[in-house]
Amino acid sequence: MTDRRQRSPRRGQGELEAQVLSALRAGEGPATAGWVQERLGGDLAYTTVITILTRLLAKGAVTRERAGRSFVWTPASDEAGLAARRMRRVLDGERDREAVLASFVTSLEPGDERLLRELLAHPEAQLAHPEAQPAHPEAERED
Repeated sequence: MTDRRQRSPRRGQGELEAQVLSALRAGEGPATAGWVQERLGGDLAYTTVITILTRLLAKGAVTRERAGRSFVWTPASDEAGLAARRMRRVLDGERDREAVLASFVTSLEPGDERLLRELLAHPEAQLAHPEAQPAHPEAERED
């Protein structure tokens, strides 16, 4: 008989990224890849954690700073900010922005449409919904 190793079930697309971001948010500041690896239970290879962090950096979901010979990583925004970033990326990829936005708005549930209209009419109302704000607004700037 052959030696068949028990493989863990394959994770869904984006699941590892979400776990890494969750670990970073649980930290009290910038974290090393090694710390993230430990926080996730140590079952991921260090190189896998680095790969995920690098992909998140390319997506603008994390920032990094040099700390000695390695890097420390920080989430660039909260979950709502990341979802908004994904929505903007989809919108930016379309030719007819007006049609896409119109279709989006008409497909909203009444409560969501009401909230969107409130936010558009009163941008200061966003302060009443802090979960919609980026965790690190300075990370939103384009240099």
